Amino acid sequence: MTDNPLLIDARALALALDTVKVVDASWYLPADRRDPAAEYAEGHVPGAVFFDHDAVSDPDGAFPHTLPSAAHFGAAMGALGLTVSDDIVVYDGAGLFSAARAWWLLRRFGARNVRVLDGGLPAWRAAGLPLESGSKKPAPAHFAATDHAGDALDLTAMRALVAAGTAQIADARSAPRFAGSAPEPRPGVRSGHMPGARSVPYGDLQVNGHLKSAAELRSAFEGAGIDPDAPVVTSCGSGITAAVLNLALESLGNRGTKLYDGSWTEWGSQPDTPVETGPAPERGLKN
Repeated sequence: MTDNPLLIDARALALALDTVKVVDASWYLPADRRDPAAEYAEGHVPGAVFFDHDAVSDPDGAFPHTLPSAAHFGAAMGALGLTVSDDIVVYDGAGLFSAARAWWLLRRFGARNVRVLDGGLPAWRAAGLPLESGSKKPAPAHFAATDHAGDALDLTAMRALVAAGTAQIADARSAPRFAGSAPEPRPGVRSGHMPGARSVPYGDLQVNGHLKSAAELRSAFEGAGIDPDAPVVTSCGSGITAAVLNLALESLGNRGTKLYDGSWTEWGSQPDTPVETGPAPERGLKN
C-alpha cells in the first residue's frame, strides 16, 4: 500500500475499477521495438482506454510530443470518454516511463484527480490480477480543457534561463546521454546537455517501476545538486520522462516545477544553443 496520494497500488485499483477511469498511456522509444497499441489490445487493465502520446501532441509541431492546443487535447480526451472531473488512473507497460507524462498532461489541461498506478502494468500482472483484451470504445464525453500555460517552458524561455545561469534544470536522460558519451536516438540531435543542468536520470527515482520513498527521492535530487523544495525545470529527450521528475518533485510537495516542452530534441537540434559535454558538475547542492 502506497502512502503517496499521487499514486495508487494495483490491489487498491482493482477494488476501485467501478469508480475510476483507467488509462493505458504506454509509449516506448523506437529502439525498444515495442508497439504500445498492439500490446494494449493484447492485454490491459479491465476498462482501460488507450492514450496515444504521438496522436495527443501538436500535429504541426516540429519536434515530437510537443504540447497540443487545449482544443486538440480536450477533443482527444473526450473521445476516450474522459472529463475533467473524473477520478483517473494512468499506467504504462514499462512500470513508470510514459504514464507520468499522461498524468502531467491531464492535470495541465484541467483534470482534477489523476493518479499513477504504482509499478504500472508489471505490478498489476505480478499481483495476479485479470487482464482484458481487445479495444474499448467508450461513450464520448466532454473534456473541458483549459491551458495552464505556465506549467511548460518554450525554447525562448529556456535560452533566457540558461543564459542567466540561475535556474535549477534537472535532466531525466541517462547519465551517458547527459554527458554526451552516448549518441542521441534521433538523427541530427547533438549530444550533451544544457549549461548548468544537473543529471537526474528518471530510472534513479524508482525501483522496478515503483516510485521511491520520499526520503530516497529527496536524497537523489539533493545528491545531483537540485534543491527539491525550490523551483525546478525538468527536461529529457522529448518531454516524456521529464514528467517522472515532475511526479517525484510534486510527491515531495514541490508545486513550482515546470517542464521544458521541446526538451533535448529541440535544444540539441538548434545550430546556436550552447551545449556542454562531460559528467555533471560535482555532486551536492549548489552554493
